[in-house]
Amino acid sequence: MIEAIAAPESVLRISAHKTGSGLKGRIQIPGDKSISHRSLILGSLAEGITTVSGLLLGEDPHSTAACFRALGAEISELNAEKVMIKGIGGHLREPLDILDAGNSGTTMRLILGILASQPGKFFTITGDRSLRSRPMLRVTQPLRSMGAQIWGREGGGKAPLAVMGS
Repeated sequence: MIEAIAAPESVLRISAHKTGSGLKGRIQIPGDKSISHRSLILGSLAEGITTVSGLLLGEDPHSTAACFRALGAEISELNAEKVMIKGIGGHLREPLDILDAGNSGTTMRLILGILASQPGKFFTITGDRSLRSRPMLRVTQPLRSMGAQIWGREGGGKAPLAVMGS
């Protein structure tokens, strides 16, 4: 077990278990927005159940959770005490609707790489007015150089963005 505790009331606890051989363990680290996004993403991509406690609540982690729910993960209501995530084992489902990252640049930038890794699947992601004005080329250009097909406003530099995984 790895522990990095700043203050007991502000600790993000992540517990991941897999039957058979594979990952099993616990980690305790101070909760913050960045770690909250990543714990929701990793739990959603994992196989099985991930339990997260100490999640930092706010609009941005809610946007990440909403996007991964649309992609097939089962995520309980977000709260600081305990969030249960039933992951999809890395196999995202094509959502019926456009993914909405709200005002979360972290959600959009992190999810683009994950969407681009899904061969033959099509996704569209957008956000609020502010997010649609933010530059995304620093993410979309490297993904394109790795074979992803990405379309969007201003040559794929601004959302809404359409992604075809490769």
